[in-house]
Parts: sequence; C-alpha cells; structure tokens
Amino acid sequence: MSRRAALSYLRLSCNLRWLAMLGEAVTLLVVMGPLHVPLSPLPLWSGVVALGCFNLYATWRIRPGAPAASDVEVFLHTLADIALLTWLIAWSGGIENPFASLFLLPIALSILALPTRWITATAIASAAGYAASTLFGNDLPPVPSMMGGTFGLHKAGMLVNFAVSAAVVLLFFSRVASAWRRSEQEVARLREQFVRNEGIVALATHAAAVAHELNTPLGTMTLLVDDLQRDAANADLREQFTTLRLLLDICRDRVRELAAPAVTGASDGISRHVDVDKVIEQWQLIRPTVQLHRSGSTTQGNEVDPAVGHLLLALLNNAADASEQTGIPRVDLYLQSDAQGLRGEIRDYGVGFEQARAPLPAELFRTSKPAGLGIGLALSHATVERLGGSLSMQATEGRGVRVAFNLPAVSS
Repeated sequence: MSRRAALSYLRLSCNLRWLAMLGEAVTLLVVMGPLHVPLSPLPLWSGVVALGCFNLYATWRIRPGAPAASDVEVFLHTLADIALLTWLIAWSGGIENPFASLFLLPIALSILALPTRWITATAIASAAGYAASTLFGNDLPPVPSMMGGTFGLHKAGMLVNFAVSAAVVLLFFSRVASAWRRSEQEVARLREQFVRNEGIVALATHAAAVAHELNTPLGTMTLLVDDLQRDAANADLREQFTTLRLLLDICRDRVRELAAPAVTGASDGISRHVDVDKVIEQWQLIRPTVQLHRSGSTTQGNEVDPAVGHLLLALLNNAADASEQTGIPRVDLYLQSDAQGLRGEIRDYGVGFEQARAPLPAELFRTSKPAGLGIGLALSHATVERLGGSLSMQATEGRGVRVAFNLPAVSS
C-alpha cells in the first residue's frame, strides 16, 4: 500500500474507533445498569479510556499536512486495537462474550489495506488475542432471569454483534469498493488517452516527414505563380493568381509551423504565438463558400498559442463539412477572451448525432464523413487536454451540433 493510501486507511480507522468507543460505552452502561450484570467496572472503563487516549493520538497523527504513513505504522495501530479488544473481552466473559468474534474484523480490514506479510502478522495477533481472552479471561457471571439467563444474554449480544460487524464491514468495504471503481475508471481513461496520444505522436512524426517533402514543391509552385501573376493578361486573372499565391503562403506557413522547434525563445524568426483574427481570416480564405457568423469579443489577448489556432481550424473545418453535407453552408462562431482565458463555441448545421451517443473523447481515424480522415476531433480533444482546458459537444434543437471549449489563461 502506498504511503498516502496508508494515511487514508488510518483516517478511516480513527472514525471507526470513535464509533467503537461509543458502542462500548453504551454497552457497558446497559449491561451493568438495567441488566445488572456483575462485571468489574474499573478494568472495563479503563480499557475504554485507553482506547480513547490512543485515538486522540491517532487523530493528531492524521492531521492535515501530516507525513505519509508506512505499512509498519498501520500494523502497529491495528495491533493496539487488538490488544485493547483482548483486554475488554477478557474482563467481560472471555470466550462466552458474544463480541469475541470481533477479532475477525482486524483480519478482514487488513486484507484490503496491508501487504501479505502484514496480513499474516495481523491474523496471528488476532488469533493470539482470542486465545489469551479465552485462556485467561474471566468467566461470564450469572445474570438475572429477565434476559433468559446467561444464554439469553449471549443470544442478545450475538444479535448486536452481528449488527455492529455488518455495519463496520458495509462502511469500510463500500468505501474501498468506491475507491477501487474510481481507480479502475481512471486507469481506463489513462489507457484510452495513452492509446490516442500514441496515435497522435505517430501522426505527428508522419506529418513532419510530409512537411519536409512538401517544402520543395511549395517553393516551386510559389515561383511559378509569381511568374504567372506577372505575365497575366488581365486584372481578373491577376486577382485569381493573387488568391492562389495567398493560399500557397498559408500552406507554406503550415509546413513551417510543423518544423518549428519546441524550444521557446529560439531566434529563428518563427512566431511563438498566432493572432486569432488572422487565423479566422485565413480560414475564410480557404473556405469562401461557407458563411461565417461570428460573435463575441477577442479584443483582449488576441495572441494565443499556435495550438489554439490549429484547434480553431480543425473545429471550423469539421463544422463547415457537416453543414455543407446538408446544403446549409453556414457556421456560427462565438469567441470571448478575457483575463480568465479563451472561451469558444462553434455550431454547424449538419445532421447532428444521437443524444445517447458519446462523441467525446474522440478516437483517431473514426469519422462519419464520406471523405473524412477521422483526426480533426481527436486532435482537438488532445489539444484542449494538453492546454488544461475542456471540450464538450451537444446536439442543438432542430439540426446541428455545438462544440464548446474553454481554455485557461496562460501566464506570461
């Protein structure tokens, strides 16, 4: 067990110990009061007080900011519980005490909290405590007939013992089961994230190789377009070549961004930030047939991480493709940047998705578009995760999907 988990177990043990003290005090008051069972009050109450003193120390031990606990310390706390239980059982009837089966609880709890060797040690200690209370404990004295004699009292005690044991096991094991389920869910999430990130890394490696291969043909195409623009016979043709040159410049910038070093502050002339408005303008140049309806304000902090630019392009392209499939080439974009960060929402007018379907987290190479690659949404989700933000999707009334993201502000 990890040291932090051990400290959590000690915290739970303290809570159970306070409940045990309350139950022991109530039992002693009832048994020696209304039932008139002639037990020795001094040894029994001294055991309850000793348990309380020990639990005060244990409560101080688990205070906020306390150092982590070890398996040895957990075992020593369990050993103290067994010793005090042995003392109380021995002075209240020994093996005749219906609560003698409580020696099984430390073993059961240790199975979920300690390594095998310490579980074995706990079992040996519990067995030794049971044997000691049996061999050296006081016999249960005769009791009045109002409880049906000694055996009637024993049966009533067994009933209470069962209820107490069931409550403790239910409380502890439900907490452990809940923690185990959360751990399993976290492991599954991390496994899915690892598989997705592994695919993204492989995709990035391939993209870098393709970027290297595209650099030369893009340069050649740029020179050819410059010559064609210069020799164009009329203004309309020159304007078309100008647009084509702008598109080539966008492609060349994308290729350079793929090859940009990850080290910040390098003097290579490549900007480490992009302008949100410029990214949107470039996208509109690439997708001129799509109507973009924009709202919100980005007057503060237009300069963002390049990954945010890629995120916007991927989400806008996905929305545009979905809208064009239904013959409604429209995309709604909301962007708001302030001191808290950047918030955005992109709505398409496509066919949408079923509410019961969970589109996030997206998987690589799975798409519903006829000519899609299945990487846009997965890359967007990975980008938002890396930047410490959140990404969500929901179907809109009528048709379409809303994709919302929230990115925290990055301190300079």
